[in-house]
Amino acid sequence: MITISCRAAGLALAASLLFGGAAYAQKPAPAASPAPAAKAAKTTKPRSAASLECSKEADAKGLHGKDRKKFRADCKKEQAGKAAPASK
Repeated sequence: MITISCRAAGLALAASLLFGGAAYAQKPAPAASPAPAAKAAKTTKPRSAASLECSKEADAKGLHGKDRKKFRADCKKEQAGKAAPASK
């Protein structure tokens, strides 16, 4: 006659084989492709002097978020407007 502890041990062994096999059956994660890194490198552009200057001014004023974005856009437009007449 089989005791309860033998049945429990058998059930535990069967469960471990069932669930353990599923873990080994999973596909390994694909290796990271160099394409995303190359794409990120292409999108990085050097910042202009006007952009850097406007960022410094925004830092000095303590601007963040939408206010900073709006300030920098207006500042860069002003810098471009000042540079355009000088080049004529």
